[in-house]
Amino acid sequence: MLHSATGFDGAFSAPHRAAALAGRDILRAGGTAMEAMVSAAATIAVTYPHMNGIGGDGFWLVHRTGHKVTGISACGQAARLATPDWYGERGFATAMPTRGALAALTVPGTVGGWDKALSLVPEENRLPLETLLSSAIGYAENGIAVTGNQSLCTAEKLGGLRDVPGFADTFLIDGEVPRAGARLCQKPLAATLRRLAAEGLSSYYSGEFARTHAAFLEETGSPLRFRDFAAYQARMVDPLHVETAHGRLMNMTPPTQGVASLMILALFDRLGVGEAEGFDHFHGLVEATKQAFIIRNAGLGDPDFMAEPAQAWLADDRLDALAAKIDMKTALPWPYEPAEGDTIWMGAADRYGNVVSFIQSVYWEFGSGLTCPETGVFFQNRGAGFSLSPGPNQLAPGKRPFHTLNPALAHLKDGRVMAYGTMGGEGQPQTQAAVFSRHVQLGQDLQAAITAPRWLLGRTWGEETTTLKLEDRFDPALVTALKEAGHDVEMLPAFSDAAGHAGAVVLHDNGLMEAATDPRADGLALVD
Repeated sequence: MLHSATGFDGAFSAPHRAAALAGRDILRAGGTAMEAMVSAAATIAVTYPHMNGIGGDGFWLVHRTGHKVTGISACGQAARLATPDWYGERGFATAMPTRGALAALTVPGTVGGWDKALSLVPEENRLPLETLLSSAIGYAENGIAVTGNQSLCTAEKLGGLRDVPGFADTFLIDGEVPRAGARLCQKPLAATLRRLAAEGLSSYYSGEFARTHAAFLEETGSPLRFRDFAAYQARMVDPLHVETAHGRLMNMTPPTQGVASLMILALFDRLGVGEAEGFDHFHGLVEATKQAFIIRNAGLGDPDFMAEPAQAWLADDRLDALAAKIDMKTALPWPYEPAEGDTIWMGAADRYGNVVSFIQSVYWEFGSGLTCPETGVFFQNRGAGFSLSPGPNQLAPGKRPFHTLNPALAHLKDGRVMAYGTMGGEGQPQTQAAVFSRHVQLGQDLQAAITAPRWLLGRTWGEETTTLKLEDRFDPALVTALKEAGHDVEMLPAFSDAAGHAGAVVLHDNGLMEAATDPRADGLALVD
């Protein structure tokens, strides 16, 4: 039987073992969960580059004893030059570019988010940046052992990336896809991290760092300029929240899809399902997902441009009305616009009572692919999520695009604090629902809830389909029942990447900590 790791002095969950170890080491040194997360975030940016990097965005939910939960929205805005007309003049009238310089149009926000998170730690108690970034610097300088996941991903996506400036020199070895276990060094990135440690994280957006990046971006054809970096600020926000039978669930504000994750679990809470792993469990969650995604797709975007605040979608009467639309015997037909995304989620808890839920991404695998040879930083393609048509997500200067990223955190009625999340783009709210419903609502062990077979309504990597995809470890009788209810079912291999790389950390009211991680990834769950 599967069981989560437990202990009292610190807990960390990450989809790459090096990041989990970096975070654990900071906790052991007396650091807070926020400091441990910065160390792990820097490390995983080096060791899992196909999934994330310091040229991407990030989001935080931070629980601190005696304080309200703090959200940090570290997503960069679109360049001032970025307009539908500007892209139309360059041959993009109907859809945004997805790779190369034209796809690198939003300021990378995640480093600014690290800075904001560290500001929550009293300065006199804060560990030096040199300490927090030392693990990442070492891996960048001395090399990482390429994972099988990175090798496969690089091979599959090479056609769209090989000719993007800087990519091949940084992520190929002698012009070839690195094999699993190959040593990949990123010495320019090591130098960048050393400078950040010496000059401070804010230097990423000012002075020579930003000028170097701005010159490279302009030379290669991106609309980003120095003024865009200088104008960026990560934001402290109040997370979205919803009350359920089990406690208060929280998630990130727009432009993320955090509201959809909360809606799914709040709707499922209203269905009264009492047994795990049966038809009602999975059918109910899939149908709740459809109702939430219909609302999300129609109105979610930059909060400054939405018709109403996302918190209004979580009002009891609105959720009651949506729950009433769910037919517990028959599937709702399901066409929709799928989205892509590649991401990492990590969680931490410390001996001081802090709990962090964190997510960091460059959007697609390796983002835009555009890599600055001088700094080793590759830039996200999150701007590909903009629309060129009128609506809440239409491209405009200074606007923030729709984000699949959404870290989750819950204050449960029994006193536990749970941080949980996953990578997986369109699948993030669905995997969160699987993990939370199994563990909290239906009583499974935390590790068992993450390891259990999962599903994805919609897109899987490399395909654009709207089927309900199930890992092939599900009971065949359940699969048959779902088909008979009208679900268009497609089977995935066991432990498929398409089902996400989930993790969770739980702090109990007596100080006990639990951590669990996903066997679908290359990670660890560590507890002291």
